[in-house]
Amino acid sequence: MDIASIIGLLLGTSLLIIAIAIAPGASFGAFIDYPSVMVVIGGSVAAIMICFPLKSVLNTARVVKNVFFNRQEEFRGLIDQLVSLAETARRDGLLALEGRIEELTNPFIILGVQMAVDGTRPEVIEDILRTELSAVATRHRNGKSVLDQLGRFAPAFGMIGTLMGLIIMLGNMDDPSAIGPGMAVALTTTLYGAITANLIVLPMAEKLGHINKHEIVVMEIIVRGVMSIQAGENPRVIEQKLGTFIPPKNRPTDEAA
Repeated sequence: MDIASIIGLLLGTSLLIIAIAIAPGASFGAFIDYPSVMVVIGGSVAAIMICFPLKSVLNTARVVKNVFFNRQEEFRGLIDQLVSLAETARRDGLLALEGRIEELTNPFIILGVQMAVDGTRPEVIEDILRTELSAVATRHRNGKSVLDQLGRFAPAFGMIGTLMGLIIMLGNMDDPSAIGPGMAVALTTTLYGAITANLIVLPMAEKLGHINKHEIVVMEIIVRGVMSIQAGENPRVIEQKLGTFIPPKNRPTDEAA
């Protein structure tokens, strides 16, 4: 579970609620307007459905789940695992890795090791692994792009709702007492759009981008590690090579430059 995402969402929501509660003369009822919700949420979803295939729109819930429930693999542990596999391969041969496949949990490592054990040519192994890496990156970009567009549309439909409210208000100028409440309702739609975009949708899109970058680096480490193992390189050399993906201050003392 991603604690930072949950804390951020709860903190932002709480601060908005507290600000309304302590503002002089403010009431929660003034910030509740169902037509505004329909315009902002309904309009944004409708625009998204025009932009993307239905399958992509329906997958948005699964994509959003990754913001709160994701397990990012630690670089150090991953490198240690690849070095351990390299030691086994160097000591007992590539075929000995077949007995260690059951202990592996990362499907990308399993794919690479299995191909190496099967005697697949190095260029074929690298081509398949990098094709898989590219496919994963594309899927992640597609999921993020839905939220990016939703973050663009929400403020726009907030402004559309505000314009609708102003038109309705100006059509009732014969009642001066209705101008103030009418203006408040019109501006509520803009508020909804801004909150939806800047507190919820765009931060989620950025978190997905961060998760994607981390996973791509993990897969790149695996590609280089598997290719080095297949080439029979020294485990210490492999460790130093893959250690470049770790910030110097986080590397073991004997690796620090």
